[in-house]
Amino acid sequence: MFQSPMLGGDDEEVIKGVLSGDIPSYSLESKLGDCKRAAVIRREALQRMTGRSLEGLPLEGFDYESILGQCCEMPVGYVQIPVGVAGPLLLDGKEYSVPMATTEGCLVASTNRGCKAIYASGGASSVLLRDGMTRAPVVRFGTAKRAAELKFFIEDPANFDTLSVVFNRSSRFGKLQNIKCTIAGKNLYMRFSCSTGDAMGMNMVSKGVQNVLDYLQTDFPDMEIIGISGNFCSDKKPAAVNWIEGRGKSVVCEAIIREEVVQKVLKTNVATLVELNMLKNLTGSAMAGALGGFNAHASNIVTAVYIATGQDPAQNVESSHCITMMEAVNDGKDLHISVTMPSIEVGTVGGGTQLASQSACLNLLGVKGACNDSPGSNSRLLSTIVAGSVLAGELSLMSAIAAGQLVKSHMKYNRSSKDVSKIASSN
Repeated sequence: MFQSPMLGGDDEEVIKGVLSGDIPSYSLESKLGDCKRAAVIRREALQRMTGRSLEGLPLEGFDYESILGQCCEMPVGYVQIPVGVAGPLLLDGKEYSVPMATTEGCLVASTNRGCKAIYASGGASSVLLRDGMTRAPVVRFGTAKRAAELKFFIEDPANFDTLSVVFNRSSRFGKLQNIKCTIAGKNLYMRFSCSTGDAMGMNMVSKGVQNVLDYLQTDFPDMEIIGISGNFCSDKKPAAVNWIEGRGKSVVCEAIIREEVVQKVLKTNVATLVELNMLKNLTGSAMAGALGGFNAHASNIVTAVYIATGQDPAQNVESSHCITMMEAVNDGKDLHISVTMPSIEVGTVGGGTQLASQSACLNLLGVKGACNDSPGSNSRLLSTIVAGSVLAGELSLMSAIAAGQLVKSHMKYNRSSKDVSKIASSN
C-alpha cells in the first residue's frame, strides 16, 4: 500500500482513530488545527480503508486553509485541469485574453480561431439586457383561495416598497427588483429577483427571501413554508422560466464577419453558414425539443471559462441557454452572427473566485474582486466576456462543420490516429 511520506510520527494514532470511527473524518480540520495535515491523514485513512492508492492525485501545492468552510469539505487532494488562453477577444473596443480550463482537445484552438475572425472584422459588441438573481420559495395554505390572497398581496404595487425594505435589510448590495408568483392548487411559488453586486448572489437572495417570509408570517400565520427553494427559480436545471424571464445576467453579443474573413480564416462562405445555422441550430434543435439549446456548443465555452474563473460549474445548465443567429448582410456578402444568452450566472467575489488559481484568471480578464466605484460592474463585464467567447466558439465550430473539418481536427488534436480496423484484424 502506498503511504504518504508526509505523515508524521503522531499521525498514526489519528489515522487509527479515523479508521475505527472514534474520530470523524469531517472533524480533522477542527481537531488538528492544521488543514494540510488533516488532508494528509484523511487521504491515508481513505487508502487503507478502501485498499486503493490515490497516487497520482496531487496533494502538495494547494492552500487547504483557503477552502475551509466555503469551497470543499473533507479534501484529500485536488484535480489538475489545464488552462489554455483564447484571444485576444476584441469586445466593445477592448481586448481580452480568455482563460479556459478544459480537457477537450480543439476547444481552445477553435475558440481562438473564432476570436481571430472577430478581431479581423473589427470586433464584437455586447448589451446587458437584465441583471437579477432569483430564488423561489414554495409555501402552502389550507385552501387555494388563501394561497391566491397572498399572491394578490405580493403582486400589489402598493406593497412592493414595504417588501423591498424587508428584503434589502440583510445586504448592502442585494436590492429587490420584482416578485412573480404562480400557483399549483393551494401551493404558492414566489420568484424573487434581485441585484447582487459583484457576487453571483445565491446566498444574498436567499437571505432576503427569508426576511420576507418571516415578515409575511405575521399577516399570514396559516402560511406553511415548505422550502426556501421550490424550483421555480430555477437553479442548475433546464427550465423555461430562465429561458424566457432570464436569471443572473441576460446578454446579447453580436459581430459582423467580413466576407474575406469567412473565406480565409474560417474556410467557408456566408451562404453555407447561414443555411447550416438554420437547419442545425434552429430547425434541428426544434426537432429535438430543445430548451434553450439553439446553439452548437455554448456549454463548452461557458463551462471552460467557469472552471477557470471559479464559478459554479453546475450552473452551466442554465448559463448555457443560448440561441445563435446568423444572417447574410451588406447585400449578402458579410455574416451577421449573434448569441443571445438570458441566464449567465457569474460573480467575481465569493465561492471559488477567491482561490489563488481562479483569482489569477479573473485578474487576467481585469475583473478580479468587487468593483468599489461601481458595484456589480465586474460581474457584468465577466458575463459579456462569457457571451463574447461563446460567440467566437459558435463561429468557429459552425465553420468547421460547414467546411467538413470537424472530424479531421478532432482526430488530429483529441483522438488516437490508429487505424482500429487494422488493429482488430491483427488480433
